[in-house]
Amino acid sequence: MLHKFFEPGDWFSAKTHGYGAGLPVAWQGWVLLASYLGVMLGFGLLAESGTFANIAIAVAGIVVATALLVLVAKHRTRGGWRWRNGERG
Repeated sequence: MLHKFFEPGDWFSAKTHGYGAGLPVAWQGWVLLASYLGVMLGFGLLAESGTFANIAIAVAGIVVATALLVLVAKHRTRGGWRWRNGERG
């Protein structure tokens, strides 16, 4: 099943206005987005404990997870990331 993640193809649609990725268009994109949200929830709960070490770990984890999400989304967006003004085609 893991080999399905490495098949070529787009996981996200391009935004029609602005820069970046839109919603997922493949199951892999939805799994990635759901996993990211789960990781964010976990780090949020970790940071809620209030100790400095847990907050530092949570912040570092959020930064790393967000960077990974952005890199994968950029690589797997249909049409790539560029500025769009809503033009068709």
